[in-house]
Amino acid sequence: MSPRRSYDQYCSAARALDLVGDRWTLLIVRELLAGPRRYTDLHADLPGVSTDVLASRLKDMERDGLTTRRRMPPPGAAYVYELTGRGRELLPVLQALGAWGQPELGERRPTDAVRAHWFALPLLRALAGEGLVEVHLEEGDFHVYAGGAAGPVYGDGRAPEEPDARLAMDTETCTDIARGALTLPDAVRAGRVAVTGDGILAKALRAA
Repeated sequence: MSPRRSYDQYCSAARALDLVGDRWTLLIVRELLAGPRRYTDLHADLPGVSTDVLASRLKDMERDGLTTRRRMPPPGAAYVYELTGRGRELLPVLQALGAWGQPELGERRPTDAVRAHWFALPLLRALAGEGLVEVHLEEGDFHVYAGGAAGPVYGDGRAPEEPDARLAMDTETCTDIARGALTLPDAVRAGRVAVTGDGILAKALRAA
């Protein structure tokens, strides 16, 4: 394990960057906000990261108290990485960073990778209220836990239980919402988002 590099500045921002300022670290946090993930899953959803760099970052994050590693019970028995409470506190940091970076999205470049669940955090910012929301995109399905869930913030695939709302939209609409060019209620009113479900969130969106 490599020694931690430091800015050697008595400043809370500098101390924070000592922990999360390395390339890929915050994106690993983004992935682990979905809950425990295997190394192979992390590598698949972080296109461009080398195996050596990913392994090094995970070791550093475990050393610094941001993640833990544990073995899943049989029949899986695989090792998974998950965020500690300290690591989960980075959610508002990623939310603020994503909001700040909205103007930089622009048009998608031919070299840009995309995963459906990467829209989870910007969509979470757009949701008002609490509940489980299932989202259907062309790239795939994901679900988000609106309202400050104590556990995973989002997950891949269909919701594990009956959601409070189901949203179906195309990727262009979801991108516009992520960029801040379109609000979720406006997208619903324009017919660009189909809302189904009987939960409070679904009713509120249809009534907006």
